[in-house]
Amino acid sequence: MLTSLQNPLVKLFRKLHQAKARRSQSQFLLEGTHLIQEALATHYPIEIACYTPDWQQAHPNLALELEERAERVELVSDALLEGMATTQHPDGVVAIAPQFLRPPNLDVQGIGLAVETLQDPGNLGTIIRTAVAAGVDGLWLSADSVAPDHPKVLRASAGQWFRLPLTVVGELNDLLANWDQAGVQLVTTSSHATVDYWSVDFTKPTVIVLGNEGAGLSADLQCQATVQVRIPMAGAVESLNVGISAALLLYEARRQRWAKAQD
Repeated sequence: MLTSLQNPLVKLFRKLHQAKARRSQSQFLLEGTHLIQEALATHYPIEIACYTPDWQQAHPNLALELEERAERVELVSDALLEGMATTQHPDGVVAIAPQFLRPPNLDVQGIGLAVETLQDPGNLGTIIRTAVAAGVDGLWLSADSVAPDHPKVLRASAGQWFRLPLTVVGELNDLLANWDQAGVQLVTTSSHATVDYWSVDFTKPTVIVLGNEGAGLSADLQCQATVQVRIPMAGAVESLNVGISAALLLYEARRQRWAKAQD
């Protein structure tokens, strides 16, 4: 059982706490039982897994599956695992996985989601979780957004990160222009819009485009919209959290598509 913080393997886990190291190593951390379960359920590759004796005893079948599927498995002490994980109170297991994003199909036939300059990892994780629940075809994320392999993104996605085709895009402008030429509807939100979001026909191929938490969507992308919509709000509320906005539009799209399928 590993017990020393000076062990090279432990140093590798601690190094991956930093975004720069995750990019250079093309690896990221999976922390906690639920993320491990989801990775295994979706056949996502796991390179190294470490867990404590108590965790092994509490999850014998999962520990056995890790032994069969991971390239390397190590038993570690409770104190050591706390130093390897980014969370304050890890539940006994942490793993290293390779960066392997599954790009969505650029030929949008259903509902896609594009997000520009999103900064909060909790918001991105929430959007990913909601997008999977709403049946979105894929997510395109601008390169200046929070890294999709940020530990808080994975935790906030509740493991749905592994189920959503996702890619990081250098130029969303070019991508939106290509979709527009292909006849894909581009829907953005704006406080100046006069069309309520439920008035849009989401049954046609559509990409919903959302922006930064504070500044919103850039003017360049806003100008490319097929239709700008508003989310009506009462009182003095000026805007909603971007994750909430995504949920409203995505579930309206799901409602319309379900209703059309019943006709």
